[in-house]
Amino acid sequence: MIITTQDNIPGHEIVEVLGIAQGNTVRARNVGRDFLAGIKNLVGGEIEGYTQLMTEARDEAMQRMADEARGMGADAVVTVRFNTSDIMQSAAEIFVYGTAVRIKRAE
Repeated sequence: MIITTQDNIPGHEIVEVLGIAQGNTVRARNVGRDFLAGIKNLVGGEIEGYTQLMTEARDEAMQRMADEARGMGADAVVTVRFNTSDIMQSAAEIFVYGTAVRIKRAE
């Protein structure tokens, strides 16, 4: 499965547009990460626990989008975009979407 933010895929031709594929996940912080983040906030720097949490959430949302695209019969997803939003004080949603397409190698 090719996934790209571009409108097209170099060396390939889009032969069919299948529709929008999407995936999302909602993740909540936990007490341990919040405690360590509070300490890190005092001294500055990256809050690695939150970085890991968001990376895992992004990967899960992308996998769900790819699975949905495969279910539609897609070979690729183009024009992929990400969106995040707060659901509540300690939870955030990662939403990813793109256009599911069938492709063939350009001649």
